Amino acid sequence: MDRTDALERLDAILPGDGANDPLIVSVCVIAGTAGAGKTSLALRWAHQAKSWFPDGQLYVNLRGYDPGEPVAAHEALHRFLTALGTPAAAIPADQEAAAALYRSMLSGRRMLVLLDNAATVAQVRPLLPGNSRCLVVVTSRGRLSGLSIRDGAERITLGTLPETEAVALLRAVTAGYRPADDSRKLAELAQLCARLPLALRIAAERAATHPHMGIDELIEDLRDESALWDALSTGDEAEADAVRTVFAWSYRALSSDAARLFRLLGLHPGPDFGLGAARALSALPVRRTRQLLDVLVGAHLLEQTAPDRCEFHDLLRAYAAEQAKIDEPPPARLAALRRLLDWYVYAADAAQELLWPNHKRLGLDQPPPNTDVPEFSDYDQAVDWAEREQANVVAAVRVAEKENLDSYVALSNLATSRLQAGRLDEAAHDARRALAFHREAGNKRSIGNALRILSAVHLDRGEPLEALRAADEAVDIALELRNTTVEGYWLLAQADALRALGRFGEALEAGQRSAALHRRLGDTSREAMGWHGVGETYQAMGRPADAEPFHRMAVEAHHALGETWHAAVALDGLARATQEDHPSQAVAHWDEAIGLIAEYRDDRAVAFRERMLRAQRQASHGAV
Repeated sequence: MDRTDALERLDAILPGDGANDPLIVSVCVIAGTAGAGKTSLALRWAHQAKSWFPDGQLYVNLRGYDPGEPVAAHEALHRFLTALGTPAAAIPADQEAAAALYRSMLSGRRMLVLLDNAATVAQVRPLLPGNSRCLVVVTSRGRLSGLSIRDGAERITLGTLPETEAVALLRAVTAGYRPADDSRKLAELAQLCARLPLALRIAAERAATHPHMGIDELIEDLRDESALWDALSTGDEAEADAVRTVFAWSYRALSSDAARLFRLLGLHPGPDFGLGAARALSALPVRRTRQLLDVLVGAHLLEQTAPDRCEFHDLLRAYAAEQAKIDEPPPARLAALRRLLDWYVYAADAAQELLWPNHKRLGLDQPPPNTDVPEFSDYDQAVDWAEREQANVVAAVRVAEKENLDSYVALSNLATSRLQAGRLDEAAHDARRALAFHREAGNKRSIGNALRILSAVHLDRGEPLEALRAADEAVDIALELRNTTVEGYWLLAQADALRALGRFGEALEAGQRSAALHRRLGDTSREAMGWHGVGETYQAMGRPADAEPFHRMAVEAHHALGETWHAAVALDGLARATQEDHPSQAVAHWDEAIGLIAEYRDDRAVAFRERMLRAQRQASHGAV
C-alpha cells in the first residue's frame, strides 16, 4: 500500500462532522517490515489529525524490537498516568488496577494514543482505553492478529514504497545538493534500497554529500557492497539484506573517528543517550564528540531527539553493536563500557547531592581520568537529568550485572530511587535482587540495608506483615553485628511496620529505642526521625495531643540542621496533630511545609504537596 492510501485509510477512521460521534474503530495497527516508515507515517497522521483529539495525545515507544528489554505494559501505564496528572504515589502497583485507573481517566475524553514499536499483544492490550471516543494507533512489524480478532482492530500493512514515491523521496533529499539525476537511474538506486524509506534516506544523504559523484558511480558502489553482503549472507530475506547493504555502504564512508563513535554507541544499553554518555564511550573531547554526533545525524545513522540528545533506529542500533564486536577488540569494548558506567555512577552521585542531600552518598573516590561529571547548578537541573536518564541508569545496572562488573551494581540505591518514584513493583524486584546478591556475597551489613529497603517497599505496597518480617531480620542482623548505628536506623523501619499492623505498644518502644540510640551516637537527624515516628504512632492511636510534642521536637531538630524535606514531613505531622483543636495553627504549619518543598519537582514531592494542600483546605473551613 502506498503512503497516500494509508493516510486516507487512517482518515476514514475519523467520524463525520459530529465532534462527539464515535470513531469507526478504536484500534488501528500499522504493520510492516523494518524500515518501512511505520513510525513516520503514524506521527505524520497524528499531527494532521490533532484537531480531532482536543483532549490531547499520548505517545510511548514500547521498544519491542530493541536489543534490550521492551517497555512493559505497567511501565507504559505509569508514564501515561503521570502524563495525565496522577501523582506517582497514587499510581497502583498492580497492573490491572493501574489499567482500570487509566481507563477511567480517559472515559469521556477524546484522545489519540500512539503505541510505537509493539512486539506483542500483551504489551498493547492493557493500554487500550476501551471507549469509542479514543483512538489507539499501534505500529508493529508483526500482524498482532489478536487485536483484530478480539478488539476489532483495523490493520494497515505498509509494504515497500511504489517506485514513483521512492524516486520522489530520493529527489526530495538530494534537491539543491546535486544536479538532477535521471529518473531511471534513481529507480535503479531505489531498487537497490528495496524501496524502504529508512534505506532510501541514508542512500539519498550519501548522494547529497557527494554531489560530484555521478549516479552511475553511486549505483556501482552500492552494487559492490551488495555483492559483498550477498557473499556473507544466506539471502533468505531480500529486504533485510538490502537494508544492511545500505548500512554498510554508509558506515564504510564515515571517517575513522565517526565510524568508531558509531560502533561504540552500539554498546550503550539504554533507549537514548546524551552528549555526556557519548563522550564517555569515545574518550574524545566534548567538542569533537559533538561534531561526530552531528556527522552521524547528518548521515541518518542517528536521530536527534533534543539538543545534544540522540537515539538509534533499532535496526541501526543492532548494526552498530555488531560492528563493535567485529571492529573493536574485547579489551577496547570493555574499557569503553567501563568509561560509560563510570560516567553514570558519578553523574548519579552528583544529582543525588541536590535531590536527596541528607541521604547517604556512594562514597566515591576521585573520578577516573576523562570522566566529565555533570555540574548541576540547582535542584531543577538535577531533576531534569534524573528524569531523562532513569531508564539508562537501570539499563546500565543490568549490563553491569551481565558483564559481572559488580562494583558498578548499586541495586539497593536503584531500589530506593524507584521506591521514591512510586514504582513499587520495580523497587521490590530490585530490592530482592540486591538482597540475593548480598546474601551470596555474605556481606551482612549490606544484607540488612537491603532488608530495610525491602521493608519500606512492602509497607508502601500495603503489605505490613512482609514489611515487619524484613525489618525484624534487619534488626536481628544489627544486634548480631553489635552495630548500634545501623540498629537505630533499622529500628525506624521496624516501628513503621508495627504501627501499620496496629501493634502500637511495640511501635512506640521501637521508635523510642531508635531515638535514644541516635541521641547517644550524636546523630540528631535520625534521632528526630525516631521522635517523628513516635508522634505518628500516637496519632494512629487517636491521641494527637500526645503526638504533638514529638512532632514539634522533630520539626525543631530538622530546621536546625537545614533538612528541608524532613522538616516538611515533621510539620505535616504537627499540623495533623493540631488540626482538631487548633485548626488555624494546623493551616500555618501546612503553609510552612508547602513552602519548604516548593522547589521540589519529583513525583513524590508533588503528591505530598497536593495531599497537604487538600488537608489545609479542609482545616481552613474549621478555622473560620
